[in-house]
Amino acid sequence: QVHLVESGGGLVQAGDSLRLSCTHSGRPFTSYSMGWFRQTAGKERDILAAITASGADKYFLDTVKGRFTISRDNAKNTVYLQLNSLKPEDTAVYYCAASEYSAYAAPSADLYNYWGQGTQVTVSS
Repeated sequence: QVHLVESGGGLVQAGDSLRLSCTHSGRPFTSYSMGWFRQTAGKERDILAAITASGADKYFLDTVKGRFTISRDNAKNTVYLQLNSLKPEDTAVYYCAASEYSAYAAPSADLYNYWGQGTQVTVSS
């Protein structure tokens, strides 16, 4: 079993930055690729970024490329999402997820096996 816990969300102003963290426990962290998603009320959960187990390959949603960065520290069992130049439309609950497709930076929610509980990011204008 895998347990994921996100942290780092909060209330910020437009233009600010945040770094979200997701700590993994249970089965070996290096067995999983990791992804970050976000969801707003009434909408589907959208992929933002993904990273393979080794960290060698990454995927980014086109609309966040250049603003958001994904990274992982396998020694700390943690994956990060750096959010820069935040906009009010970035307001959402942000989730991390683990996929057993360890060598694939999976761009689709249905390829992920485990999910965290989410962390709220609110960007004021």
